[in-house]
Formats: sequence, C-alpha cells, structure tokens
Amino acid sequence: MKRTHLFYVLIAGIAVTGCSQNETKVSTRSEDLTPCDIEIGGIKFTLAKNGAENNITTYDDTLKFVAGAQTDYFRSPAGDVIDTSPVIFTEIDNTKPFTFTAKVEPEFTKNGTYSAGVLYVYENTTHSQKLCFEQDEYGDHRIVSVRTINTSDDNNHQSIEGPSIYMRISSDGKQIGSYYSADGREWHMARLYKNDYPNKLLLGLSSQSPKDDKHTCYFSEVSIAGVAVPDFRNGSLPHE
Repeated sequence: MKRTHLFYVLIAGIAVTGCSQNETKVSTRSEDLTPCDIEIGGIKFTLAKNGAENNITTYDDTLKFVAGAQTDYFRSPAGDVIDTSPVIFTEIDNTKPFTFTAKVEPEFTKNGTYSAGVLYVYENTTHSQKLCFEQDEYGDHRIVSVRTINTSDDNNHQSIEGPSIYMRISSDGKQIGSYYSADGREWHMARLYKNDYPNKLLLGLSSQSPKDDKHTCYFSEVSIAGVAVPDFRNGSLPHE
C-alpha cells in the first residue's frame, strides 16, 4: 500500500509540474511586447518590441525601419544575452500553412558590422529564428540565419552582391524553411528544421545595428500567403 500510494503521489507531482511549465510558456511570450498599429502589404502588425513602432515610416508599399545604436537580439552560447532590437509582429495561426516573404534593402555602412534587415519567427525571448540580410566582419553582405532555443546559433550563408534581396520563411505545419532570392522567382534554401512552435505564432520585421550609430532598412513587397512552398528544397510558390 505504501509503495502504491507513493507512486500516485509522484505521478500527481509530475502532472502539476507539467501544467506549471505550460503556463510559463504561454505567459512569457507577451511580457515584453506592446500594442502597435502598422500596416504594410495588407498585413497588420499589431505588436512591437523595444519601441519599434517609433522607428518606422511607411509610404506606398514600403516600410522604412531605423534601428538605433547597440540594437541586436542574440543569446550567446557563452552566456551573454542582448535583446534590444526593435521588432514589429503580426500573429498567425501556426496550425495552417504559411509563407512570409519580403524584399529587404539595408543601407549598409562602413562601420555597420552585423547591421541587418531581419525576418523573424518568434514565440518568446528564448525560442525564435532570425533570417537576416547582414554585413559580416569583412564588410561582405550575406544571408545569415540564427535559431534560438535558450541559446542562439549563428550561421553565415551566401554572400550577396546586390543592394537588396528577397527573403522568405515558409511552413506546412510540420517543417519551416528559410530562403533567399535575387529576383523573387528563383529561390535558394538557407535552412530547414522541424516546426516546434505553438499554435499561435508571431512573424516579424526588424532592423538591427549592433556596432554602428544606427541602421536603416527598407522592406517592400511584404506578403503572407496561406500556403506552404510545395518543395522545401527550392522554396518557390506555384505562381513563381
């Protein structure tokens, strides 16, 4: 009897712990976000981080996003955390397919190491992904992807010669692919991984300036389609 009683006590304790972890996961997402009202490409961005709504100007189909000095989001494997980047978010239903696309044109400068225009997939401060058009340590401009699960990894991809690039994040509910394209028609995969985000998910736009006084990035042709790319290796939608 004593052993049976102990077994049920342990099971009950595990169940309570599991509920507490789920509650924490739900509550952490919005604690540092504020309401905003920004629309581009027919998409309403309703949440902002780090005062992003004050850094944005919209005209026609273009969004101008200015980030101030020492703005970045990176949870270093060595333990350092910086979480100062301004970001605007729109919420989507992650149980359904989606494809998030934007043309990204940063104003790179000589001193702008790690300055970037960024597309986000975001649950909370410890679970997210960035897809960046970023300036590296040598002054080259390249696609960079950063996935954060408690700590961040950092992956440099293709070097880009032109002033702008199309970037895309797509999901069929099971997997998420990240892509880039010079012309918006021929796409190349940067990253593919399991979609382990919750049913409600945030997609975002951001500008960052870790080393320079500021960084300006222009976003245009922003869209969210309610379909996934048919082939997660090439990233093209059927009409492209």
